[in-house]
Amino acid sequence: MSLIKYQILSKVIALNSFTKAANYLGLTQSAVSHAITSLENEFGFKLISRDRSGITLTREGDLLLPSINKVLQMDENVHQEASSILGVQKGIVSVGVFTSVSRHLLPKIIQTMDDRYPLVKIRLFEGNYEEIEQAMIRGELDCGFVNKTKMNSFQVTPLKKDRMLCIVSPKSSLYNQKTISFNQIEDEPFIMPAFGGYHEVKRLLAEHHCAPNIRFELMEENAILAMVAHHLGISILPELVLPDNIAPLQAISFSTDSFRTIGLATRIPASPAAKCFADITRGVIARDD
Repeated sequence: MSLIKYQILSKVIALNSFTKAANYLGLTQSAVSHAITSLENEFGFKLISRDRSGITLTREGDLLLPSINKVLQMDENVHQEASSILGVQKGIVSVGVFTSVSRHLLPKIIQTMDDRYPLVKIRLFEGNYEEIEQAMIRGELDCGFVNKTKMNSFQVTPLKKDRMLCIVSPKSSLYNQKTISFNQIEDEPFIMPAFGGYHEVKRLLAEHHCAPNIRFELMEENAILAMVAHHLGISILPELVLPDNIAPLQAISFSTDSFRTIGLATRIPASPAAKCFADITRGVIARDD
């Protein structure tokens, strides 16, 4: 049956390994290889290229994978709908998360899901904004936390406004200010966060016509804080990514309202398990706010 072959192909790509996919699915590596070969013979073209560096999708495989994932998602949805008819919420929901969500919001959400829907299994994919969005587009995720308010082909529910703060060291001339204006940022070396995808820091700077003197560009928040702590520049970070105590550094608000919007993007139509996750997420964050 092609559905089983689709499951095998999707898992091989997700794990980037025939061996890992075989172990995960409880199959032999030979059975996995045979399933992929059978699909390639059925379609008339190669789906996967293999070399010393690992496996990659061919151009044809890359074009086909989103449709295969949609078929698998619809099969999962049918089983979840059948469970709902019987009054039992069960199934799997795959969720894309970024670091600050994992650290501050996700534990309560999962705890509440476990309490209310113990038969719903949650699978997490952690990445940056761009990686989560691309995984959604490829059909690998049921829902994902994003920093946008709109995405084509997905429903995005705004959840939380997260303040954007200026991070300064004791040696900064801005250290003792209660608020900071954007034109003051241009006076000091700046460490730019290298977020993937839609970039709220660059958006804020552009909106306020601010052209900072960028000294470094870094992805990891702890590395940015370390640079600031060594008096190598100032930066801007969302409040949720910050540790509880960043002393002796200061996180200072801007004189104009500055924030990022964290939302939850879900597929249309959403599976029953994804609907449960979205409802729980909205409720948990609303209570915390």
